[in-house]
Amino acid sequence: MKQQAITLFSLLLTLIAPQAFAEAAAASTAANAGSGGAITQGIMLAAFAVIFYFLFIRPQSKRAKEHQQLVTGLQKGDEVVTTGGLLGKITKLSDNFFVMMIADGVEVPVQRNAIAMSVPKGTIKSLA
Repeated sequence: MKQQAITLFSLLLTLIAPQAFAEAAAASTAANAGSGGAITQGIMLAAFAVIFYFLFIRPQSKRAKEHQQLVTGLQKGDEVVTTGGLLGKITKLSDNFFVMMIADGVEVPVQRNAIAMSVPKGTIKSLA
């Protein structure tokens, strides 16, 4: 009931003397902002930067590093899955490409960065 009375009073005050109410609101806002507002904003900005780093930047760089290690560690005979979903065995390697056998007598050249994951040896035979 008291909250409703205060709300009604402030509404009446804005209708009767809008300029005086606006000046009073601006003065109270200025008084509150002057008491450490800049420091608080700086701390909040730093906190958001730290949260952003740990939630987005660090995990993404970690995944990129793991993928780079996977791509550089590929060898002939490894069984891999591409980002397109092809499952096959590596038969030839070069700097940027490798040849992947996806079926008997079917070989496809694929870029190294197109590897999504490496699977354990024998996966192809278990699926066929």
